[in-house]
Amino acid sequence: MGGSSRSSPGEREQKVGIMVNGAVRDLRGRTVVVTGASSGIGSAAARRFGELGATVAVVGRSAERTAAVAAQVGGRAHLADFGSLAEVRKLAADLLATYERIDILANNAGAMFTGRRTSVDGHELTFQVNHLAPFLLTSLLLDRLIASPDGARVINTASVQYRRARLDLDDLDSTGTRYRRLRVYGAAKLATILFTRELAHRTRGTAVTTSAFHPGAVATEVIRDTPWQQAILNSRLGKILLLSPEAGAEPLTHLATVADPDTVNGAYLHRLTREDPRNKQARDPQLARQLWQRSAELTGL
Repeated sequence: MGGSSRSSPGEREQKVGIMVNGAVRDLRGRTVVVTGASSGIGSAAARRFGELGATVAVVGRSAERTAAVAAQVGGRAHLADFGSLAEVRKLAADLLATYERIDILANNAGAMFTGRRTSVDGHELTFQVNHLAPFLLTSLLLDRLIASPDGARVINTASVQYRRARLDLDDLDSTGTRYRRLRVYGAAKLATILFTRELAHRTRGTAVTTSAFHPGAVATEVIRDTPWQQAILNSRLGKILLLSPEAGAEPLTHLATVADPDTVNGAYLHRLTREDPRNKQARDPQLARQLWQRSAELTGL
């Protein structure tokens, strides 16, 4: 016979595409949208997705930094400030017009502020940036995600701060109590976990899966409004104690490439370990439904 028809391991990896050590290692032909990608975890994840061959939509607030990351990954820059729901709607329209398919949506953009701020839409800014904006973006892209021929994944960046948080559907803008940034941020990330669980419920019967994760204590721009924490980030101690953005992005890229996403559908991961939510509210399906309905009202869906 003229020669063996058996492929080498490297050739098999390219042909089969995709499974190596239980993970997807080839994202060629797939489109990944990463928000908050102009720095930190988002930019690190965008670079990794680019290395895996994906078409990467790099979403950020800073024109210069977003364009720089897009150039690094061979992707396209998309600008949006999540403090404006009109900009989120414009972003969604831009993404739908640009990409015929969207296979992974990484809702990574987030922020925490030292004092109360109100968005142009009249909402408390921490809650809007961390929950209402990604809720709206996901909802507007959902039909395109459902249509993904390979099954789409929605991955939401949460925080361990959810554990001590309390969500009040009658006071989502946190006007009824003294403003405490960690409490407000924790409530927004509790909403992230509830949104993840309800999205998993509402997309049953489709090929869309969704997960949330805590990245760890990472040196990122999420605390850009807190000068004393920024000082720690830039100190020698901060570099020792805090994870790098690349390490912080590991759970995101893990969830985007896990071989069987159904195993983490609706789940919350603390770094790379699945965690049963330690906050009673995070396990409340009725609260998740009510939050979804209230979020739809607040975003005009």
